[in-house]
Amino acid sequence: MELEIQRAIVKYGMEDLYEYSEVDTLIVGAGPSGLTCAKYLAEKGYKVAVYEKRLSFGGGIGGGGNMIPKIVVQEEVLPIVEDFKIKYQKADKGLYVVDPPELIAKLATGALDAGAKFFLGVYVEDVIVRDNPPKVCGVLWKWTAIEMAGLHVDPLFTSSKALVDASGHGAEIVQIAAEKNPDLNIFIKGERSNWSEVSERLVVEHTGKVAEGLYVTGIAVCEIFGLPRMGPIFGGMLMSGKKIAEVIAADLSKKT
Repeated sequence: MELEIQRAIVKYGMEDLYEYSEVDTLIVGAGPSGLTCAKYLAEKGYKVAVYEKRLSFGGGIGGGGNMIPKIVVQEEVLPIVEDFKIKYQKADKGLYVVDPPELIAKLATGALDAGAKFFLGVYVEDVIVRDNPPKVCGVLWKWTAIEMAGLHVDPLFTSSKALVDASGHGAEIVQIAAEKNPDLNIFIKGERSNWSEVSERLVVEHTGKVAEGLYVTGIAVCEIFGLPRMGPIFGGMLMSGKKIAEVIAADLSKKT
């Protein structure tokens, strides 16, 4: 039986890696904005893969507010919450509370049921860029365990028509692209201190394309555009994820 177990894992696992070595959209980060983006793009029929460096979904959702098991969303984001079939409870002043485990589970389930493919434990080391004009068209990646072990192992490649940085604080993918490719003309201002109501609005407004083939969503937007962070309120993250899906869908539809 052990041989059959081994062969099943290797055969079908490698088939997935082969099939998803070229995608319409590659999302790096399985936090709230990345999961939301994955659902809405996959529902439109696009081939979507999500890379997450940890072995879990959710990004910063799981810790709630300083380990208190609730997070907050605003009234205007309830259509998205309801679309994912997430339960919520009314709080005060147009705010609602949600259980972090349910939010994680249902965001992930929504994306999976829509057809997005997830690869956990994947570390993105670099981006692929082509010139004339400069365009981001994929990533170099290896397993997170290899990176953590400090082993010198060459990465593999994934091609994408749209690459989404949903990596959270630090905007890891855009940072790599900006540092190694000055001709992309990406300028990163750095995240500012907390101002919840302002940040929730500005994150959604600034969500979009930062270079040809490269997009940003969620808290990574704060790092790039010098916006304040917002703390344990997640409405802006969900709205940002939906917006970037709409932006990418519009861009990809022009190329077909």
